[in-house]
Amino acid sequence: MKLSRKTATPVVLASVVALGLAGCAKSDRETGSTGTSGSTGSSATSGGGGGAANDTFTFGAAGAPEVFDPFYASDGETFRVTRQMMQGLLGIKDGTADPEPELAESWEPSADGLSWTFKLRQGVKFTDGETFNAEAVCYNFERMFTQNEVAAAGPAEYWAYTMGGFKGGKDDSLYKSCEVKDDATVVLNLTRVTSDFPVLLTLDSFSMQSPKALKDGDANNVAKEGEGFKYPAYAMAPVGTGPYKLDKYDQANKTITLVRNDDYWGDKAKTAKLIFKIIPDESTRRQELEAGSINAYDLPNPVDWKALEDGGNQVLVRPAFNILYMGLNPDKNPKLKDLRVRKAIYMALNREQMVQSQLPEGATVATQFMPDTVAGYNKDLQPVKYDPEGAKALLKEAGAEGMTLQFAYPSEVSRPYMPDPQKIHEALAANLADIGIKVEAVTKPWNGGYLDGVDNGQFDAWLLGWTGDYNSANNFIGTFFSSDTNDFHTYANDWGKTLTSELRKADGVVDEAERTTTYEALNKKIMEEYLPGLPISHSPPALVVGKGVSGVTASPLTAEMFDQVVVTKS
Repeated sequence: MKLSRKTATPVVLASVVALGLAGCAKSDRETGSTGTSGSTGSSATSGGGGGAANDTFTFGAAGAPEVFDPFYASDGETFRVTRQMMQGLLGIKDGTADPEPELAESWEPSADGLSWTFKLRQGVKFTDGETFNAEAVCYNFERMFTQNEVAAAGPAEYWAYTMGGFKGGKDDSLYKSCEVKDDATVVLNLTRVTSDFPVLLTLDSFSMQSPKALKDGDANNVAKEGEGFKYPAYAMAPVGTGPYKLDKYDQANKTITLVRNDDYWGDKAKTAKLIFKIIPDESTRRQELEAGSINAYDLPNPVDWKALEDGGNQVLVRPAFNILYMGLNPDKNPKLKDLRVRKAIYMALNREQMVQSQLPEGATVATQFMPDTVAGYNKDLQPVKYDPEGAKALLKEAGAEGMTLQFAYPSEVSRPYMPDPQKIHEALAANLADIGIKVEAVTKPWNGGYLDGVDNGQFDAWLLGWTGDYNSANNFIGTFFSSDTNDFHTYANDWGKTLTSELRKADGVVDEAERTTTYEALNKKIMEEYLPGLPISHSPPALVVGKGVSGVTASPLTAEMFDQVVVTKS
């Protein structure tokens, strides 16, 4: 679970739960967005007055993708690239958290909500020339459902967090089967009702890929390799239906080049090339924007926002739809099984000071594992107060004075909820040292061991976060804790199975008002009785676009599309 951030300006995010059992949806793909999020709004408009268009848009990315197969990805840097090449049955309307038709034109549930019929867009081809149809949809879902033990236990985590188990596995699966009715009609059968279906199909991980390319590339052949994973050739050469396709990944020069898909079914991309230049250091990204070697970048340092705008650039601020947290692993460090120890660590963190010193204006201290725009957020919960003396007393009571805690953070990356991981880690580690905890700091590159380390349970505690995929309580706390094999290792506690059961029951409540009340109570219980991890903060991220750039619309999900971007030569 590796993924954004918000302004002080209120933004209403429409709930996707209304899709639930509510019949079919049908519309044309829309572009653009109105409204404002930052001082220049949420959509980039060119300040120039004409001029020739450039055929290349270059984006300064904060990190490198580990793979290009979105099914095995879980981080925003990978999805930023793959969503330009891949599409799902459902998409996200630009500038919102709302679903819209993409490869499916409409969908309709059965009376019991256990079967969903999708009418597919016709005339669509994958970039290898293969036809997109109902057979391709079913092949994709069966491919995702059928994973080996290595992939199921790690890289295929989005399926595990949303669908549950895999074929032949011990965990129950939400997905049951896929039926082809005709070339343009497919039925997905479920094992239970959930508030997250069909909107979970907007996730990049569930993009449709060419069955032929998947077969030829042995796409499911994931293996263990040291502390990480070895992926098949296909993972670096995926084939989708989107407005761009992969040209090359130059790892030596840290650039990813996509080229326009001239056979795309919709409006063709307005630039012939889309280049992602990997620049982990934020100050270097700014220098390259000012030098004109890139046209835009993500996560500008908040202290630079005004200077960037004064320089003629546009800072687009997204709504904060995220959470930064400190994960805890009681399997790795048994002392963390004691609630008193977990509470002591939480009380030791001066989160208010950290938010004020490390995060942009509009950031807030978290009271629970979801932002306040999500239905099910408990407004009665208050932030745990900074109390180092109380924390010391709890550690003494638990017999954990002077305990050692291996505490990890990622390098070579900035995340929307965590603009400078090292500085945030240093602030929190100093708080822990103040109550006598011996902190062993560990750092690894984001896609060079850190994410795999979290997946494999290598750290006692770690910094990570989550940008919501859609407006649903289950997408936050269900994603974190409902799987029997989650990153927080809740199953190591005697209440772990109970929490999993409670989350699954809440997700199955059909009545929206009842479901909201259920999640509110569950949020209170998670924070006061379980405390499987420590929610830290919510904060507003931004992206900046340079002079002469138009067509970028800021997304609360950090899910910007770049196919309608125009770069005007000065």
